[in-house]
Amino acid sequence: MKMEWKKKDILLIIVIFAVAFLAYYLHEMIGTKGAGSVTVKVNGVIEGSYSLGEDQEIEINGGTNRLIIKNGKADMEAADCPDKLCVNQKAVSKNGESIICLPNKVIVEVESSENGEFDAVTN
Repeated sequence: MKMEWKKKDILLIIVIFAVAFLAYYLHEMIGTKGAGSVTVKVNGVIEGSYSLGEDQEIEINGGTNRLIIKNGKADMEAADCPDKLCVNQKAVSKNGESIICLPNKVIVEVESSENGEFDAVTN
């Protein structure tokens, strides 16, 4: 049994692809602008503020720590501290989430419109 394509079938497929492309494009454009930012503090002093919407690599505290921002998330990739707890933490992207390296006195804190995984009681 051979299936014949009608004009309406082809038009429907084109419309579906167009809507999918538009949704993807809007997600990429709006998602990047609303991504938020991370603030890096060393010994309580703000060293910099960086957008989560722009992929980048940041050397912190003279190179003792390396922060990677990729795909809207910040992740501590390397640190010269002995315990490496900050390196083993999950990447952060939601408001109020942070990465802390106590030996090097580094705090990376997210400021975003997207809330973290806390509920109303713990937040």
